[in-house]
Amino acid sequence: MAVEDEALAGETSDPHGKRVVLLDVVWREKIVRDHPEISPHTSAVLQAVRKPDHVAGDPIFAERTRYYARGTGPSHWLLVVVSYEQTPARIVSAFASRKDPKSWSA
Repeated sequence: MAVEDEALAGETSDPHGKRVVLLDVVWREKIVRDHPEISPHTSAVLQAVRKPDHVAGDPIFAERTRYYARGTGPSHWLLVVVSYEQTPARIVSAFASRKDPKSWSA
């Protein structure tokens, strides 16, 4: 099924201008189900991708990027994982974290 046929919970662009979508099914059935505290923070998730405070490669998947926003969402950091394994890119995970990213230096 093409992304145009799927309901979206949101859409944004990454810092390089690439389109990034948040599928409604991923938001409801994965992200919010696994991390209910993030439910009211859809706009913060999209903003973390658009204007991150920190960016890091995913340690497991080469075509995924981790976007971090500090001081937004339900904790110290908001971590959003974007998969570039398809077009448009898709948000595949998002959750709050108290810990600084390993590659972060203030």
